[in-house]
Amino acid sequence: MNKQLSIPAQAGIRTTGRRAALMQLGGLAACALAPGIAKAQAGAKFNMKIAISIPESHPTTAALKAACAEILKESGGRLTIDVYPNGQLGSDTDTVSQVRSGAIDFVCTAGTIWGNLVPVTSINTVAFAFPDYATVWKAMDGDLGAHMRAAFDKVNLVAVGRVYDHGFRQITHASKPITSPKDLAGMKIRVPASPILTSLFKGLDASPATVPIGELYTALQTKVVDGQENALPTIEATKLYEVQKHCSYTSHVWDCFTLVGNKRNWNALPEDLRALATRIFDANAVKQRAAHETLNTSLEAKLKGFGMQFNAVDGKPFREMLQKSGYYTEWQKKFGPEAWALLEKYSGKLA
Repeated sequence: MNKQLSIPAQAGIRTTGRRAALMQLGGLAACALAPGIAKAQAGAKFNMKIAISIPESHPTTAALKAACAEILKESGGRLTIDVYPNGQLGSDTDTVSQVRSGAIDFVCTAGTIWGNLVPVTSINTVAFAFPDYATVWKAMDGDLGAHMRAAFDKVNLVAVGRVYDHGFRQITHASKPITSPKDLAGMKIRVPASPILTSLFKGLDASPATVPIGELYTALQTKVVDGQENALPTIEATKLYEVQKHCSYTSHVWDCFTLVGNKRNWNALPEDLRALATRIFDANAVKQRAAHETLNTSLEAKLKGFGMQFNAVDGKPFREMLQKSGYYTEWQKKFGPEAWALLEKYSGKLA
């Protein structure tokens, strides 16, 4: 009887042993496959889009395209980022909405525009805050810039790489130079969709009007507005010299372009690709700053060749008028004590 019972018992032991062996082999196979799965994920290809409203010839657009070409090469074709310049994917306002929804991966645009969504990201455009580029880069690559970048997180966006130089803004007019605040009284001046720039020119008794950059040339040509304000590279890239005669060096505001991405889309990239892209965007932003400065110094002669006339402006009377109008006090309250203290760390006392 015991012998009869021992046969199935031994068979059961053999069956259990085979099952255990198979399970062990399965586990080993899974372990062997894991690196393969990781490798497949690491080798996946990603395609992304950057929207920018300014022309392809502008130093910022050129820098983004150069960065994306490097990213494609260094990633071994794993990450393709296409740049769509000249408002091809919509106006600044449209593309900011699209990047928030994730329909577009990145938008590169000005602090004056981002300030509509994240107010503190336009604090660099407080009038006459920065006397020179040395002060600008200390602030933007320092504590003020870090504070501004962190603010994008609150709206599920992420700033990628360093900011691009968009230059000190100068005022142009169709028929007269701007030499003092009284020359701005009643002037119909185009500004981007930016509360802080609208507030600035209202404080100087001008009549600001919002016009998208893509429609600016026509607005000036048809006298919808008398003048506008932009840095020289933008004036040249958009051919405003054809419809504006005078350029006055007011340097009333310095602005930058920030590359901002949809956080979900950005985090969907493998960590190594995010690190690679950030490093390359950083490096090309630094190159863009140098290219922008070089271009800026050569553009006066070029624009004079197109018939533009230039004049220097003393900014002190403009700043005094803004102080009297309550402009600085208003924006100090809007930005809050922490952000304002960081701005004044670099600019000195403003309000």
